[in-house]
Amino acid sequence: MASADARASAAGSDVLHSGGNAVDAAIAANALLAVTAPHLCGLGGDLFALVFVDGQVSCLTAAGRAGARSDSAAMRGEGKRTMPLFGDPRSVTVPGCVDGLVALHERFGTRPLEELFAAATGFARTGFAAGPILASAVGRLGSAARVELVELVRQVTGPESIVRRPGVARTLAAVAAAGRDGCYRGEFGHGLLTLSGGTFTAPDLADSCAEWTEPLTASAWGVELWVAPPPSQGYLAPAAAQLADALSLPAPSDPAWAHLLIECAAAAGHDRSEVLFDGADGARLLQRSAGRRHLIDPDRAGPVIGGRAGDTTYLCATDATGMAVSLIQSNASGFGAQLVEPATQINVHNRGLGFSLTAGHPAELQPGKRPPHTLVPALATDQGGLRAVFGTRGGDAQPQILLRLAARLFHHREHPRSAVGAARWVLRSDSGFDTWTGADVAVAVEGHAPEGWSDGLAARGHRVVRLPALDSAFGHAHVIARLPDGGWAAAADPRTVIGSAEQA
Repeated sequence: MASADARASAAGSDVLHSGGNAVDAAIAANALLAVTAPHLCGLGGDLFALVFVDGQVSCLTAAGRAGARSDSAAMRGEGKRTMPLFGDPRSVTVPGCVDGLVALHERFGTRPLEELFAAATGFARTGFAAGPILASAVGRLGSAARVELVELVRQVTGPESIVRRPGVARTLAAVAAAGRDGCYRGEFGHGLLTLSGGTFTAPDLADSCAEWTEPLTASAWGVELWVAPPPSQGYLAPAAAQLADALSLPAPSDPAWAHLLIECAAAAGHDRSEVLFDGADGARLLQRSAGRRHLIDPDRAGPVIGGRAGDTTYLCATDATGMAVSLIQSNASGFGAQLVEPATQINVHNRGLGFSLTAGHPAELQPGKRPPHTLVPALATDQGGLRAVFGTRGGDAQPQILLRLAARLFHHREHPRSAVGAARWVLRSDSGFDTWTGADVAVAVEGHAPEGWSDGLAARGHRVVRLPALDSAFGHAHVIARLPDGGWAAAADPRTVIGSAEQA
C-alpha cells in the first residue's frame, strides 16, 4: 500500500492485514485522504482507477458531467474566453468520487463500507493533525477563499493544529448506510443544488458518474502499459513511451536522456487541446500520437506544449492473491473551485476548467458532457502478469512524470525507490491553466538533477528554470513493482513529506 499520507497508507495496510483485498484497502485509504487532504482530493472531486485481477485489467471512470444549466454561449457573452479557475460554480461538474468508491466496492469489495470507512470517519469526528502540507496550503489561500473555506481556515493555524470535519464524517456514514443515495440524494447532494450561480438540477445527480470502460494499452520497453481512455489524457503516456522505445536512450545522467523524453512527451501531446474530449477515440489518439517520430530532433528542442499544475492524490495497493489497484483522485486545482457545499463544508472541485468556451470546439462546455481530464492511473503487465502499478499527482504533467517512471522502471530496470526519488523535469508555463493552448513553456528542472542537465538542455534550445530538490511541483508519484528476482517493492514519493509505503 502506498499513498501521499502515512495515515492513509496505514488504513489500507490494516485492511489488508485483516483479510481485505486490494480494492478494500484502496477504498479505505482514499476515504481517509478525503478527510485529511482537502487540498488534494475529497468527496467533492473525481476518481479514476485501474484494477488488475485474474490477468485482466478493468478501468473505472468516475468523472462528473456538466450541469443542465451550463451555457457556454452565455459565458462568451460575458467576455470569458476560458473557464473560470476559482470562485465560480460553473466550473464545478458533478463530483464523481463517491460514485467511484461505491462502484469499486460493488464489483470487487469484500468488506462492508462501514468497516472500510471506519478510520476515515474516526479522524473526521475526533480530529487529526493538519500536518505541514495542509497547513501550508491553507496559509496560501486568498481572502475570498478564506471566507468560503472557513471551517478549515479557523482550525488550521499550523502543522500541529487539530482539525475536525464533521460534515465529511456524516457523508461517509450516509454512504455506508445507503450507498450513492446517501451522498447525492442526501445532505451533500441537496447542498449542491443550492450553490448560488450553480448549474445543477436534481436529474443531474440522479445517475451514477461511474462507468466501467475499456482501458487503453500499448507495448513499450518489454511491458504492456495500461491507462484510462478519454476523457482522460492517459493516451499520452504510452504514446510517448512508444516513441522513446524507438530511440537509443542514454543513461539518465546524460542530459540527452532528459532531452529525448521531453521531445517524446511534446510530440505525443502537441495537439492534445484540439483532440481530447468526452467521447474521443482513445485508441486512435494513441496510434496517431505514437506515430510522430518525425517530430523529434535528437539534437534540438522543438515547439512544446506545457503542463498545468494541479493538486491530486494517487495511491496503489496489491494483495496476496495478485489483485492490484491503481487509483487517482482529485479536486483539479488545490482546494478545487475554492467553494464548499454549505451543509457539509466539503470543498468541490473545478474540473470543468478542462472545457473549452470556443464555439464548436469538440470539448466545448455543454450540459451532460465530461471535460477533458488530467487524471491518469497507470499499470504495467508482462506475459499476462502484473509488473507494476504506478501513478502521480501533477495535473497536465502527469503523462510526462509517468513516462520518466516507466523509462526508469522498465528500460533501465531501476528499483522503485530510485525511480521515484530521482530528479525530474516538467514542462512548465508561466500562464498557469491555459498551457495546452501553446503558451510560453519552459523546462523546469529539479534541484538534485544530474550535473549537466540544465546546461545540456539549454544548449539544445530549451528554456530552463531551476526549482528546489524534491519539490511538489514535480508531482507525488507512488509505485508498487515486481523486481527482477521476482520479489516486490513499493515506494512512496518523498516529495509528499508525509507519504509512506506499507506492507501488511
